[in-house]
Amino acid sequence: MTFPDITPDLAARMPKLRGRMIANQSMAELTWFRAGGAAQVLFTPADEEDLSYFLSNLEGAIDVAVVGVGSNLIVRDGGVKGVVIRLSPRGFGQIRKVAKDQIEAGSAALDKRVAEAAAEAGIGGLEFLSGIPGSVGGALRMNAGANGGETKDILSLATGVRRDGELVVYSNEEMGFSYRKSSAPADVIFTNAVFRGKPDDIAAIRARMAAVQEHREKAQPIREKTGGSTFKNPPGNSAWKVIDAAGCRGLRVGGAMMSEMHCNFLINTGDATATDIENLGEEVRRRVKEHSGVELEWEIKRIGKAQHS
Repeated sequence: MTFPDITPDLAARMPKLRGRMIANQSMAELTWFRAGGAAQVLFTPADEEDLSYFLSNLEGAIDVAVVGVGSNLIVRDGGVKGVVIRLSPRGFGQIRKVAKDQIEAGSAALDKRVAEAAAEAGIGGLEFLSGIPGSVGGALRMNAGANGGETKDILSLATGVRRDGELVVYSNEEMGFSYRKSSAPADVIFTNAVFRGKPDDIAAIRARMAAVQEHREKAQPIREKTGGSTFKNPPGNSAWKVIDAAGCRGLRVGGAMMSEMHCNFLINTGDATATDIENLGEEVRRRVKEHSGVELEWEIKRIGKAQHS
């Protein structure tokens, strides 16, 4: 569907805006699933100040959604009404060493690049980030983790911008981290983070990173159109185990399939719609609940309206 073009009105309200607005931008091009509808407005701010200016001048009635690199995301086929904000590497991708044991990174920086920068700086403890196919902003929002490490283990400070344009800073404790979740206010758009590791031998750090990558390549369908882990692990169990036990390995709906290699990974086999992908996930949840009584919780974020809505 096509939304009304509200970009001229927004531009008129914000004459000093430096970022880029695009009306009815296809989101399929910007997600790893390569499926889904359009954003009524896609806004890419120039920097943190530009983001603050935009939000402080945006009408409160206009919905705002935030996306990163689109790796852990389903955009429904009916598209996203309002504004989708996408932070670019140019404005929010900087990474630098700020202390002997600390790395600062913008929220659009890839987790893998942060791990690589930490290794180059001789800072250990961030190796698990190299196994996460996302960016810093998403890691902050969902306490991303892999290979025994989580964002909560390394975060010192997180900076963001509220819906009203105000800049806010959170300590690790104030983020309220739990399993694949942060209790920071939902309207905050994270822009920057400081991570703390510990000084270590560069060769040893790189060896641990290589082990993380080797595990990913052997166990996960990383070269497919996928969104990473689909469901959170249930308490005391693994999502893939209950999915497998319910007979869902290789299960298909339209062009969507549960990976044969790792059955907690949803795959677009080529022509899947976002509806196919989400419906397959819901069918897996239904079968797992029926088979074992386990209520699987989505790890992949879903935004927008269904096509028929």
